[in-house]
Amino acid sequence: MPTIAKPFDLQEQDRVARASAPHRTTPSIALQIVPARHPWRWVGSLFAAVVLLGIGHSLVSNPRWEWAVFAEWFFAPSVLRGLGQTLLLTLLSTLFSIVLGTGLALARLSKSPLLATLAWGYIWFFRSMPALLVLIILYNFAYLYERIVLGVPLTDLVLAEWSTVDVLSQFTVAVLGLSMMQAAYTAEIIRGGILGVDQGQHEAAAALGLPAHRRIFRIILPQALRSILPSGFNEIIGLVKGTSIVYVLALPELFYTVQVIYNRTQAVIPLLMVATVWYLIITTLLTIAQYYIERYFARGTSRVLPPTPLQRLINWVEVRRHG
Repeated sequence: MPTIAKPFDLQEQDRVARASAPHRTTPSIALQIVPARHPWRWVGSLFAAVVLLGIGHSLVSNPRWEWAVFAEWFFAPSVLRGLGQTLLLTLLSTLFSIVLGTGLALARLSKSPLLATLAWGYIWFFRSMPALLVLIILYNFAYLYERIVLGVPLTDLVLAEWSTVDVLSQFTVAVLGLSMMQAAYTAEIIRGGILGVDQGQHEAAAALGLPAHRRIFRIILPQALRSILPSGFNEIIGLVKGTSIVYVLALPELFYTVQVIYNRTQAVIPLLMVATVWYLIITTLLTIAQYYIERYFARGTSRVLPPTPLQRLINWVEVRRHG
């Protein structure tokens, strides 16, 4: 009577059969690697090259750009003084708007209904007003109040008193108006960044028993900066260009200075190009600063930071050199 092989016996027989069979190798197949084709990428690159060449040829070949006049006035002392005024206006307005905007954002998030309403009313009012109108009202503020008095309300106690005309000069009105306008937008950016922080971070900070000001400035705001910075720098760049509006105060910043020069020389386009290039330089420097500041605050979200453009360029040169 034949015996039935157990599963173990079948496995053993299969192993012996494979061991006794001649060794066979699978013939290798040469694989051909075909690079992916991107025809539309080449079309787009060709279109961009044609556009850039056309712009470059127009700038060089058209004599009405008057590049000799542009070079004559680009580093003129009067233009550089106007540039300095623009930079100073931007710096002071940015600092004051950040301080005031942070206070307004925290006031809007306050548990006090009166404080939150006051902050909301300020933001609502200055977001509704044109910047030009605010500057003109401030410039004529002495008509409403001849003197600025610091004292105790509803009493005759006066601590200090100044003439409004002496206090509100052209430069002071420009800084004050730009700061008050910018603070309303900065407050909403900061408030949005704070609300974007995970609620668990607020609860964890409160569970540590930290005072409210330390929770905000040491835990919440540093985390909110990652979302605040892109919009914040966008507002700063807008403020650089917005300083040109103070020409209504006859303040000799960059744009007003250029206007005065081309009204005298009638070289309108070259002088406008002087202002354009200086605004482009300022914006470029701010964009570079934004990139590195955002990269600095991204350290907590990425273990390995991506290389900077300069590092990419150095790596590319090294690969080409040793390739």
